[in-house]
Amino acid sequence: MALLSPWFLMGLLAVAIPIVIHFFELRRPQLIHFTNVGFIKEVKLVTARQRKLKHLLVLLARIGFILFLVLMFCQPFIPAAKEDIKEGESVSILVDTSPSMQAQGSDQSLLDRAVEEARNLADVYPATTRFHLPSAGNTLSKAAFQSATEQLTISGQAGGLRRLLVKRERLARDGSGQTFIFSDFQKNDFSSELLSQLDSTDKIFLVPTGQQDIVKNVYVDSIVLDDAFVRRGADIILRIRLRNGGQEAVDNCQVKLFIGDKQAAVYRTAVGTENPITTPVRVRIDSNELQRCRVEIEDFPVTFDNTYYFTLQPSPQIRIVDLATGEPATQRLYANEVLFSYRKSTPQTINYSELAGANLAIVQQPRVDASLLENIKRLVDNGGSVVIVPPILAAGRASYMQLFKELGIGSVQWEPVPTGTPGFKDVSVPSPQNPFFKEVFAARNRQTVMPKVSPVLRWSRSETDIMRLEDGDGYLASFNSGRGTVYLFSAPFEAEYSDFTSHALFVPVMYRLAMESFRNDQNPAYRLNQRTVVVAVPEATDNAEQVFKLTKDSSTFIPVQRLQAGALRFDIPPGMQDAGFYQLTRNGRTVKTLAFNLDKRESDLARFSADELRNMIGNNHPNIQVYDASGGQTVAAQYRAERIGTPLWQYCLWAALACLLAEALLLRFMTRPKLAEPMAVAALKSIQ
Repeated sequence: MALLSPWFLMGLLAVAIPIVIHFFELRRPQLIHFTNVGFIKEVKLVTARQRKLKHLLVLLARIGFILFLVLMFCQPFIPAAKEDIKEGESVSILVDTSPSMQAQGSDQSLLDRAVEEARNLADVYPATTRFHLPSAGNTLSKAAFQSATEQLTISGQAGGLRRLLVKRERLARDGSGQTFIFSDFQKNDFSSELLSQLDSTDKIFLVPTGQQDIVKNVYVDSIVLDDAFVRRGADIILRIRLRNGGQEAVDNCQVKLFIGDKQAAVYRTAVGTENPITTPVRVRIDSNELQRCRVEIEDFPVTFDNTYYFTLQPSPQIRIVDLATGEPATQRLYANEVLFSYRKSTPQTINYSELAGANLAIVQQPRVDASLLENIKRLVDNGGSVVIVPPILAAGRASYMQLFKELGIGSVQWEPVPTGTPGFKDVSVPSPQNPFFKEVFAARNRQTVMPKVSPVLRWSRSETDIMRLEDGDGYLASFNSGRGTVYLFSAPFEAEYSDFTSHALFVPVMYRLAMESFRNDQNPAYRLNQRTVVVAVPEATDNAEQVFKLTKDSSTFIPVQRLQAGALRFDIPPGMQDAGFYQLTRNGRTVKTLAFNLDKRESDLARFSADELRNMIGNNHPNIQVYDASGGQTVAAQYRAERIGTPLWQYCLWAALACLLAEALLLRFMTRPKLAEPMAVAALKSIQ
C-alpha cells in the first residue's frame, strides 16, 4: 500500500486528544457504608470492571476514528502494475468541439460529457502536473485547465480530429507524456491512417463519448440550380438534396423552403440511410435584390443541422462587345434579347473601356491591331471570355496568329487558301451527354441535319471540343487562358464558308457561349471551416481606407484580408462559429450578404465504438489505448485503477464512520447502573 498525500500523517498527533480525555474521565470509587462489607466489595469489583472495559473500548473507537480519518486524507492506494506519469511532466487533453458533438447522449450532449470527463480526469494527477489545451494555447495548471474546459463551446470552424491533432503537435513540441482525446470519432473523419500519424513516443488514450446507436439525422446535402443564370420574374428550378446521417430511415420528413421571409414551398419526403433524395422545387424571384434563402427540416433529436442557409442573386445583363464590320449575324441574335447588353464596335470605333467591362467579346474583324490585342489579353486575364471567328482574307492571318500566341493557343494551323469553291464538311451530331447541349436537343425520331462548313483553321489539341466535324477535326473548341476562356471556331460565319448562322443550332450555341461567360461573383453558400473566401467587390467611390468587416446581429469580425484586382480574399475569423447570414461591410456600408453553413460532413453521425477502435489499433500501436466512457465508470476512475492503483480512501471513510457508530453504541448500551441492585438485594436476602 502507498499513500498519495503522506504529509497528512501529521494528523495522527490528534490521537493524543482522546487519550487525554480518557484519563480525565476516570473517577474514584465512592465509599458506601453497609452492614455486610464482604458483599459490597464484590459489587464494587464487578462495577469497576465494566466501567474500565467501557472506557477502554470508547478510547479505542475514538483513536480508530482519528486514525482512519487521517488515512482517508492521505489517500492510500494499492499501486498499479503500469507506470503513472512522472512529476513535472505534462498532459495534453484534446476535446472535440466540432458541431457533431452537439448530438445528445443518454442525458446530456456529447460535448458536456467530454468536458465533465476531462475535468474529473485532472483531479487524478498530482498538483504539479501541467495541462495542454489547444484552445487555451499555453500550458495550464490544474485549476486553470478546469476553468478553461468550462469555456469550451461548439465551433462551426472546428475541423474535426485532424485539425485538432495539428494544433496539439504545435503546442506540444517539447513532448508531452500523455494525450487524451475526447471525441465522437466520426467514421468520415477518423481513420487508421490518422492513428499512424500520432507520436509513437507518447501514451495516447482515445475516449469515445458517444453511443454507437444513432437513430436518425436528416440534413441538406446541397442545393443545385438547373441554370446558373438566375432570371428575374422567370421560374427557376432548385434541386434540394437530402441525406440521412443516421442508421434509421425517416418515412415522413417535412421540408420547408423560404425565399426571404416568404415560405416558397413545403413538402414531405422519405429519406433512407443509403442514397440521397433529390426533390426539384420551382420558385420565382420577382426582385433584383439579393434574396436570403433557407431550407428548414423538422428532424429530431439531432437539430444542429436542421437549417441550411443560401443566397440567390438575380443575374444582371450579360455584357457583350461585338468587334465586327458591317451587320454580323450576331447583332440580330443578341440585340433583341433583354438578357444581354449588346454593343457593336467597328475597328474605328472601339471603346476599350466597354471592352474591359464586358463578359464576352466576339472577335470577327479582318485583322487585330496591337491595341486591340493588348485589351483582349487583359480581358481574358481578368476572367472574361472571347469568341474568335477567323477571317476570310489571308492578309489578317498574321495578326490572328499573334493573338493566338498571346492567348496561349499554340497548336493552331491555317488551311491553304482555296483557289476555287471551298470544300464543305459536315458537323457531327453532338453527344447528348455533353453538358454544353443540355436540353438543346429534343427526342429525335429522325436523323438530325447538321451544318456544313469549310474550315480555315485546325488545331491539334484543346481543352474541350464542343463541336467536331465528321472527319474528327474540331469546329468549336474552348481553351483556358489566364482566368478566362477562349472559344475558337474553325470556319468564318460568311455564307460561302458556313451555313451555321442560318442553322437551328446557331441560337442555342451562341446563347450558351454568352451564358458560359457569365461569372457569378459569389457562391450561394460557404462553409464556416473553409480557410479562405474570395468574392468580387465593387470599387470604392472614396479614398478612405478600405477595411472590410463581417457582421451578424451584434457581433462584428475583422478578418485577415487582401484586395486585389476587384477581388477580396479573406480568412474566416476564428470567432465566427455560428451558421447564418453575415453582412460584408466596407466603411459601414454593406457590400455583400454571405451565407455560411456548418460542414455537411459533421451531419454524418456514424461513429466508431470503443470495440471498433480497439480492433483498429490491434497490436500495431502499443502506445494507444481506448477508454470506454459509456460503460458507467468514469475515465478518471478507469485511469486511477489502471495507472495509479486501487484507491482505499473510501474504505477509510467507512471505517471512520464505523468507529463513530461503535462509540455511540458503547456509550448507550454499556452503562447499566441497575446491575448492582439485584446483587445487593440478593445479599440482604441471604442475611435474613
